[in-house]
Amino acid sequence: QVQLVESGGGLVQPGESLKLSCAASGFIFSNFIMRWYRQPPGKERELVASMDTTGRRADYSDSAKGRFTISRDNAQKRVHLQMNSLKPEDTAVYYCHARYPGHSDGYWGQGTQVSVSS
Repeated sequence: QVQLVESGGGLVQPGESLKLSCAASGFIFSNFIMRWYRQPPGKERELVASMDTTGRRADYSDSAKGRFTISRDNAQKRVHLQMNSLKPEDTAVYYCHARYPGHSDGYWGQGTQVSVSS
């Protein structure tokens, strides 16, 4: 049974940091591209960061560049998202996603809430 379980969300003040983690099971983690998406209140889900299967290549949305860092540990079957200098506009539900290369669909986690407010 495939599972992606996110953790690490919470309420922080602007300028603070959070680290999200996603624990994977039920599939060969090292074969999958791992991504973080987010869905702000009242808006569509958007891609935040992506990492290839090897962990050597990361890509970021414009809003995440320079502030967020995606990383993965294939041995532990985990993917992380370090978020620094958080802004109120980063408030969203953050989702972990796994996609097999060449496939259009994939697996989703249940999401973790990140709220940035003073």
